[in-house]
Amino acid sequence: MNQMNSPLIRVGVFYDGNYFLKISDYYYFQHERKARISLEGLHEYIRHQVAEEEDVDVRLAQITDAHFFRGRLSATEARDKDRLFHDRLLDDILMNLGVQTHYMALKTRDGRLQEKGIDVWLSLEALELALHKTLDVVVLIAGDSDYVPLIRKLNTVGTRVMLLNWDFKYEDFKGETRVTRASQQLLEQVTYPVAMHDVIDRGLQAQDEVVEALFVNQSEPAAFAPSTASAPKLVRPTGPTAAGPVGTLGMSTIKNLKNGFGFVVMPPNNLFFSYADLTEGDFNDLREGDWVEFTVGRNHRDEDCARNVRKVTAPQLNDMEDEYEPVNAHAATAEL
Repeated sequence: MNQMNSPLIRVGVFYDGNYFLKISDYYYFQHERKARISLEGLHEYIRHQVAEEEDVDVRLAQITDAHFFRGRLSATEARDKDRLFHDRLLDDILMNLGVQTHYMALKTRDGRLQEKGIDVWLSLEALELALHKTLDVVVLIAGDSDYVPLIRKLNTVGTRVMLLNWDFKYEDFKGETRVTRASQQLLEQVTYPVAMHDVIDRGLQAQDEVVEALFVNQSEPAAFAPSTASAPKLVRPTGPTAAGPVGTLGMSTIKNLKNGFGFVVMPPNNLFFSYADLTEGDFNDLREGDWVEFTVGRNHRDEDCARNVRKVTAPQLNDMEDEYEPVNAHAATAEL
């Protein structure tokens, strides 16, 4: 049969945003690849996989809809947690790829931020689009059993469902075991279950071009790197080495690094920071003992932490021989 005379396969891609970002973090911080998932590369992989499963030419497998669902902090909370830049960065990437975003406000319950209702919203949107746009294949990037009713409904209207799922386990920076695994109910209900952890590991070993393209090329410059032109100037007064009030600008060395987290030397209590607190550069390029500049922030437990962290050249401090003291500026407040 001439495949180019076959009907177009309309594909809709639906992301459970927090699930996807957890997967991307795993490959960036835990997996030996040390790179984030490329959305563009993932969409290209999806087209090839759908074409293979549907037995058509890859040119006939086209993504006609892509939607990203995620809980989101309010502007005030995001500003306080230095998340505004990172949310905008994600928005830019999704927008440039033509992925429609759907955000729902995070709710605080028992002192913790919780995401409620995203699975319902995703399910309603996916079913509506499958019916009104006659999607042939819905690709679900999720792992929660809450999506089982959606899959059953899609099966009844004749839309095939492909589930991209991951299965992995690792220890976080606290030494606690973290497990990500798709619901067995999901795997049993979908038409095309795809074990992405196996696909990626086998593909990387075989140097498969489509699998290689699933990751952001680390040799390329960051597409949305923040400008350093307006970075606050560090003041180096003498005085106590305690962290100081929020906004205090300081300079010290990195004490520990592990799995996307680290500590900056600042007696009496070293300051915690994560990859999300970097204002420039790649977390994987940091090394213990590197000098960094930072501003003092407060975490959700009202403890001092390091924000706006960036690697700097080791300063030439007076009387610095075998030991050094962290540099601190109680009077210097950064523009947050």
